[in-house]
Amino acid sequence: MSIRTPTPVQAFCIPPLLAGRDCIGNAKTGSGKTVAFALPILQKLSLDPYGIFALVLTPTRELALQIGDQFAVLGVALGIHTAVIVGGMDMLSQALELNNRPHIVVATPGRLVDHLNSESGEWNLSRVLDEADRLLTDTFAPDLRAIFAALPPDRQTGLFTATITPKIEKLSDAPPRPGKQKPVIYRDTSTVETVDTLKQYFVICPSHVREVYLFYLLCHPPESIAHLRREAPAKVKARWKQRDEDDTPILFPPPTIVFVTHPRTAAYLTILLQHLGIPAAALHSYLSQRDRLSSLHSFRSSVSPVLVCTDVASRGLDIEDVGMVINWDMPMGNEDEDEGGAEDYVHRVGRTARMGRGGVAVSFVTERKGDTVMVEKIEQRIKTRLEEMELPEAKVLIELNKVSVAKRTAKLNLENSNFGERQRINRKKGKNMSKQS
Repeated sequence: MSIRTPTPVQAFCIPPLLAGRDCIGNAKTGSGKTVAFALPILQKLSLDPYGIFALVLTPTRELALQIGDQFAVLGVALGIHTAVIVGGMDMLSQALELNNRPHIVVATPGRLVDHLNSESGEWNLSRVLDEADRLLTDTFAPDLRAIFAALPPDRQTGLFTATITPKIEKLSDAPPRPGKQKPVIYRDTSTVETVDTLKQYFVICPSHVREVYLFYLLCHPPESIAHLRREAPAKVKARWKQRDEDDTPILFPPPTIVFVTHPRTAAYLTILLQHLGIPAAALHSYLSQRDRLSSLHSFRSSVSPVLVCTDVASRGLDIEDVGMVINWDMPMGNEDEDEGGAEDYVHRVGRTARMGRGGVAVSFVTERKGDTVMVEKIEQRIKTRLEEMELPEAKVLIELNKVSVAKRTAKLNLENSNFGERQRINRKKGKNMSKQS
């Protein structure tokens, strides 16, 4: 993996983890937190490989799969067996994997609890080090209680996160369990929560023409990331019509992630961009796991230069050379978290400018209530001012008619597809079953 020198979080956290201490690691996205806990696990496994040695918990399926891949690469010389246990996959095959007692289990809490509730005693969780980010929220609380009830009291625990929340602060200050020392804590000492190589902007535009501004921004990206544009592959050229009737090469936008709030918006924008000649892939909770993986593969392999997604992709995903992150919707967070939206912003924009690379983050600010307030909260959180990006309105609106036609087509296609109907039916069935039980 070409690791020559440890990053600060790795240099600080690896020694105490090897010594058996609990550890909390706080560092910016892209700073190597996964390696900081993976290497101590592998080192201890090399001395005593048996059973399920480590449990890594993640808030999203995609992050779990990514961490599983990283363990596979780092532990290939040791013959490490890793099982990834996430929703959307066949439970029977996962149960067989667990019964084979893999060395490392990487899981999302909900699916792991499903297996704990149905297991027959053929496997158990013996020693643990878990990775936490969004996990310490009320959403995951019931599942975490069930998981920790199945864990040994003398477990070793590591919490790794890009942002320190009040709940993590409370954990760090809590009295240690009997026979344990207080956790070793690494804190990012920088005054800002985003990296210096990230340029952060906002664009003021009316909500009803955001699509036109998005199209212009993708076709005319900032100069600092223009070098990341790639010429469209021959197969794509044959499929997508060139916008101009000349011989100018068709250039993709730089690899771009567009964040939205709702799955329906993600599906709508994906169809819209495709009709405008920009290959795009969607990633949201309404997709099957196979489709989610297909979208990620399409984006990673540059077949689709744009990934339109909800916050399922905002945490931990490491995709090389993402040049731009666009906030179509400003992140608002949960109502019970004052800084939830600002924290989500930090994670979203952390998908670019990773490991010393440059990147651009652009947030659309509309007339909608809360957009300007959220900009202020974000600036207070990251201790950095967002710069206004002024796009040439006359040039932007040249494509208004073309984009308007694509909007109508995308909305019609979405309605005809009965988007989300299967998910609504499943949710209704789940509620009925819970009432009967």
